[in-house]
Amino acid sequence: MGEYVGALDQGTTSTRFMVFDGSGSVVTVDQMEHNQIFPQPGWVEHDAAEIWDNTVRVIHGALRKAELEASDLAAVGLTNQRETTVIWDRSTGEPVANAIVWQDTRTADLVSRLGGDDGPDKFRPKTGLPLATYFAGPKARWLLDEHDLHDRAARGELAFGTIDSWIVWNLTGGVDGGAHVTDVTNASRTMLMDLATTAWDSDLATEIGLPTHVLPDIVDSSGHIGVCEVALPGVPLTSILGDQQAALFGQACFEVGEAKNTYGTGNFMVLNTGTSPIDSKSGLLTTVAYRLEGRETVYALEGSIAVTGSLVQWLRDNLGLIAESAEVETLARSVEDNGDVYFVPAFSGLFAPHWRTDARGVIVGLTRYANKGHIARAALESTAYQTVDVLDAMATDSGVNLAELRVDGGMTHNELLMQFQADVLGVDVVRPVVPETTALGAAYAAGLAVGFWGDLEEIREHWAESARWSPKMPEERRVQLVARWRQAIERSYEWV
Repeated sequence: MGEYVGALDQGTTSTRFMVFDGSGSVVTVDQMEHNQIFPQPGWVEHDAAEIWDNTVRVIHGALRKAELEASDLAAVGLTNQRETTVIWDRSTGEPVANAIVWQDTRTADLVSRLGGDDGPDKFRPKTGLPLATYFAGPKARWLLDEHDLHDRAARGELAFGTIDSWIVWNLTGGVDGGAHVTDVTNASRTMLMDLATTAWDSDLATEIGLPTHVLPDIVDSSGHIGVCEVALPGVPLTSILGDQQAALFGQACFEVGEAKNTYGTGNFMVLNTGTSPIDSKSGLLTTVAYRLEGRETVYALEGSIAVTGSLVQWLRDNLGLIAESAEVETLARSVEDNGDVYFVPAFSGLFAPHWRTDARGVIVGLTRYANKGHIARAALESTAYQTVDVLDAMATDSGVNLAELRVDGGMTHNELLMQFQADVLGVDVVRPVVPETTALGAAYAAGLAVGFWGDLEEIREHWAESARWSPKMPEERRVQLVARWRQAIERSYEWV
């Protein structure tokens, strides 16, 4: 058995390959960004061929940096941006069009038609999901409609998948016999899988408008999935996890009631609810957390927030307020508070717990006193406020009041944001030694499948705290700020 485990982390803005040792420490990493394509307002696309090309490059780059060979890896795992949808030609291996990204809102009319008189909760009893532009099934239907592909799909010439399926198919041989699979976590984000059975539901597929034979096989999140033929020849592929479920795994949230929050392009809070799904009454998603080979499915409640880290990029790229994303904290610290300015970044509508596709971004509370520091601070604070909304919904649904929140992702290095998050949540916020836990979770799940790590308890022992922020804000002030935020949310509904 090799001495290390690899993890391929295919995210919304970049692809990276990381190698971990037996203690869960990083041995090597390589990363490449890919293009963000915005054909018109509300549309977000990726070039799936570019993502695959970058995948091969970062694998080779990471191994080269550490002077490693593929044979040094005991296994490899994959984690991916979820819901982003690819359809490709089985015979040529070429995508039929750009991938439609999870943030994209072009399917708004389609999901409204699918809901009909039943509304957005029509499929929730089976899928745990509201009808929303977020999910993959309607995106695939849109591609078939737009490019007149229904006949080709019916003849079995096309394959559908989220990004994990696309990467695995190519890694395991592509047109020469690649595996067409997805794991239960990614399947649970398509609106096509029955949560109770963890199998594709033919009635759902028919209603959404997809032939079932374009769908990948559903496999465990950790288990023997295939063997790599390209880039990592001979290395067992033994895990697939959607990125947020991978972060939950990497944070060692294996017990009911344990939760993590990832601060990335968007924010995603996930709460382990055990082996029985909990129906949300508060605007959360009921989803699969993970499934280990030979074990029961573990479920979760999730609060998905569309725009957090990408708002900082917007300040940089669209407004030019900062030259580098890291400068946002310095700019926000140039003022003592938000100056009563609130920024609701509903660029893709509002996700959990509101689910308002009609919402639009607003900045409210502007006066002549406000400056770019207040706008930067309001942008950062919007991430914390949106997390409050999700945590409140989670407590209502689960009955669990968290004692602390484990956090990960790039924005957790922003000290101002993390302290404000603790203040408005009223609980400790804790960051682990390895903040990028998405790749680590994929590695852990892969290593478990081949005995590189013995069990979940061994993984839990590797988790270590690197930073903790405790609430300092008076309760009266916290209540006041959250109330003002919710006024701002109401304003975002009015721009239609």
